[in-house]
Order: sequence, then structure tokens, then C-alpha cells
Amino acid sequence: MSDWNDTQRTGFGSVPRAGGDIAGVTYDEGLRKHMLSIYNYMSSGVLWTGIVAILFSWGGMESPAASLALNGGLLFWAVKLAPLAFILAMSFGLHKMSQTTLQIVFWAFATVMGLSLSTIFLVYTGESIAVTFFATAGAFAGLSLWGYTTKKDISGWGSFLFMGVIGLIIASVINIFLGSETMAFVISGIGVLVFAGLTAYDTQRLKNEYQYVRGTEFAGKAVIMGATSLYLDFVNMFMFLLQFLGSRE
Repeated sequence: MSDWNDTQRTGFGSVPRAGGDIAGVTYDEGLRKHMLSIYNYMSSGVLWTGIVAILFSWGGMESPAASLALNGGLLFWAVKLAPLAFILAMSFGLHKMSQTTLQIVFWAFATVMGLSLSTIFLVYTGESIAVTFFATAGAFAGLSLWGYTTKKDISGWGSFLFMGVIGLIIASVINIFLGSETMAFVISGIGVLVFAGLTAYDTQRLKNEYQYVRGTEFAGKAVIMGATSLYLDFVNMFMFLLQFLGSRE
């Protein structure tokens, strides 16, 4: 990953005040604008993903989403795995891409995520999906606010949470073959906790990274990558919560 994502930097909790209060006010205003841009990208991406998912699943069992799920095959797995390919492209191609190219990749990523998630409308009722979405939005807002305002340095959570994500992936793959409902329930519970922690952690990380990217050519890219991180936190927390709150059709 690039240097901007290095969580081992020093300076957490401190704000450069060189030049007195005016410089401090300018920094604070710049930080608010930076974080607002991240949240605008993130929320717009989530909204677009939802629209794509709804449209692709429109018509229930007669929809393109149903055809894709029932037919399976390479196309089904291509759609399911495409979001991962976009994330890898954004991460490893970050310094080679222009900001405009990175924006295009972000919206393409949000689109394929919508295609991938469209099948939830075939499994769960629309009402339970809506309830879970708003519950996730409320939890995300609270956790992100805490991560932004807390004076506690939670940068040490990074390694633990990353290992949690790796563990979730491994356990989920194993459970594809086992088909254990109990294991699926445990995975969902741990998944909610891991991505709740990541929401707070990523918010604080992005806030503190502003002092390193402000005024640089990389600032615009940092906004898009930051939005992608929070987007993934939101979507994953939503999907794991849906396992608990979702009512099946």
C-alpha cells in the first residue's frame, strides 16, 4: 500500500499551529472540508450501489439478478469477485492512476458492488433490508463520530482488526463447504464487531492523515481512497447485520 495509508506515523492527536490561531483555523477548516468530501463520496457511492442493486433485482424471480443467481457459472462468479478486482486495482495502481481515472474506477466499483449485492432482494424482504440499512446508517454515524472526536489514540487497533478481516474471509470460505448455520451466525456476529471497530479506526486514521496530504497533489486521491475505506466498512457491517435482522422471503 502507499505511504498515505501508513498507520505507524506519529503526530496523532496533534494539530500543527505554526503561525498562530489563524493557521489553526485554516487547518481546521481544511480538515472539515477534506472529511466532508470523503463522506460525500462514500455516501454517494453507497446510494448508487443501492440504486443499481434495486434496478438489477427489479421483477423478483424474473429479474436479471435472479437469472444470474440461478444460472451460476463463470458470469456469476465474475460479478461476485469483480469488486475485489477493483479494490486491488485501486490499491496497487494508486500512484499510476490520475485522479480522474481513480474516480472512474471508484464509480465502476460501486456499480459492480450493486450488481453483486442485488441478490439480497431475492432472499430478504424489502422491509427488513430497509430496517437493516437504517440501523447500519445509525451505527456507522455514531461510530464514525466517536472515531473523529475521541482523544484516545486507537491506531493500535489496526493490526488486530486486519487479522480479524483475514479470519472472517478464511472462516467464510470454510463455511461454504460446511454449510453450518451456527458457524454462519458466529461469523456474522464477529463481522459486525470487526467492521464497527474499523469504522471508528478508519475515521481517526483519515482525520490524522490529513496533515500529511493537505496541499499536495495526492489530496484528491486520498479523498477517494478514504471514501472507499469507509464505504467498505459500511457495506460489510450492513451485510453482517442483515444476517441477524433480515427476514427471508
